[in-house]
Amino acid sequence: MWDPRQYLAFDDHRARPFFDLVQRVRAEQPRRVVDLGCGPGNLTLTLGERWPDAALEASDSSPEMVAAARARGIDARLVDVREWRPGPDTDVVVTNAVLQWVPGHPELIATWARELPAGAWLAFQVPGNFDAPSHLAIRTLAGTEQWRERLAPAGLLEPRAVLDPAGYAQVLTAQGCAVDAWETTYLQRLTGPDPVLEWVTGTALTPVRDVLDDTAWAEFRAQLAPLLREAYPQQPDGATWLPFRRIFVVAQTAH
Repeated sequence: MWDPRQYLAFDDHRARPFFDLVQRVRAEQPRRVVDLGCGPGNLTLTLGERWPDAALEASDSSPEMVAAARARGIDARLVDVREWRPGPDTDVVVTNAVLQWVPGHPELIATWARELPAGAWLAFQVPGNFDAPSHLAIRTLAGTEQWRERLAPAGLLEPRAVLDPAGYAQVLTAQGCAVDAWETTYLQRLTGPDPVLEWVTGTALTPVRDVLDDTAWAEFRAQLAPLLREAYPQQPDGATWLPFRRIFVVAQTAH
């Protein structure tokens, strides 16, 4: 279950890739702007501010996130991103840190590119850190005898499949799109006790929380904490540095 409060605990850190992505979208007067995987809606609001004359469409697959977005005044809907299809007036589609959860998503974005109107913009970013020490520690612990059987349904035993920028560029240029694709590794300065554990609790550990009861969840976190402290040691000034690799793609459909 997605917890909006936990997700927003690192709001500034998580928002930066969104703004770096959206600033590359050059749409001037879009008719409809869509935020797929809108989360708690805090970033969706900025799309409405940038394009105030556009119809704003927002959706998420989490009832908790949809409720949080609606509390911000956004008319968010509960939608599985795999089932979404663009309307004929959809000129901008943004999906921020969502597609890594969708097996086979390269085929999905190719379908969107074919169905979007000419000149529409498709912008997305996904984590590129599935081989980072944090994720390796999670997979290693999840694969131990104690946890393997219970956590297999969470899909944590294998890294999630995302492409590199060139891979996504190939998918979308094959559909006739003009593509801008790149990657960035942010170095996040975190503070507080076990900050990397708190960071992954809001994202990577969500599937773990979904399948464990409260007692087992607390035990899993307690076992993971020292692994993360070793991988990301606290510095003398109290900070913990977390490399945060992201893959970005902005594509415009053929005119």
